[in-house]
Parts: sequence; structure tokens; C-alpha cells
Amino acid sequence: MYPQDFYYSQDHEWVQVKGDRALVGITEFAQKQLGDVVYVELPAIGVQLTVHQTIGSIESVKAVSEVFSPVSGEVVEVNAELNTSPELVNQDPHGKGWILRLKIKNPADVQSLMKAAEYEKFLEGLAH
Repeated sequence: MYPQDFYYSQDHEWVQVKGDRALVGITEFAQKQLGDVVYVELPAIGVQLTVHQTIGSIESVKAVSEVFSPVSGEVVEVNAELNTSPELVNQDPHGKGWILRLKIKNPADVQSLMKAAEYEKFLEGLAH
């Protein structure tokens, strides 16, 4: 269920690293917890983020939830399609529902995140 080449945070964000770029979104687990997403607040291009800094929020029919940056870096792209189709976060959280792309500032940040198998074990722990 969780892409093996992604990294995951305890806040339920995922990161896909390609070179010095990181694609960031929320996990399948997170979107299920939220329910139907109706609005995604996106950060501005050029914003510098640190690990665990709020990058925006996702509003669903149930709640508003903050999204945190799993790695530090500069926002170089946002998924503008979410402005008109926020439901992409529900339909394809690990694909078309991505939120932003960062230029990674500190590659070591990625090493503190979980691989897919570790994240799945982490989720099992939450269920108990």
C-alpha cells in the first residue's frame, strides 16, 4: 500500500527524493483519517521550511489538519491542481495528490524518516 521508495514521518507525510528535490504529500492513512478533503492550503513558492514546520493545512468535511514539512528546504513548486481539485488528496494521496516540491537543504533530514515497512509497523502500533 505504501510506496517502497518513499520516506514517511510520524505526522503521516511522505517524501519522495530525487536528487536534491523532495516531493511531499500526506499518506493514505492520513487522508482516510481526514475524510473528504474540500480545501488544501498551499505554501508560497520560495518559502524556506524547517523540519516539522507547518506548510499549510488540509480541510475536510470532518476537520482541519495541519501539514508539516518532513525535511528542511525551499518550496520550489506547489500542486496548483489542488486549488480546484482538492479531492485528489483522497483519490491518489501518493501520486496526483502531492502537495509541494522542495529543494532539500539538509539531505540528512531524510535519514530520520521511516521507510515503508517501518511506517506500516508504526501504524500497527497506533491501532492498539
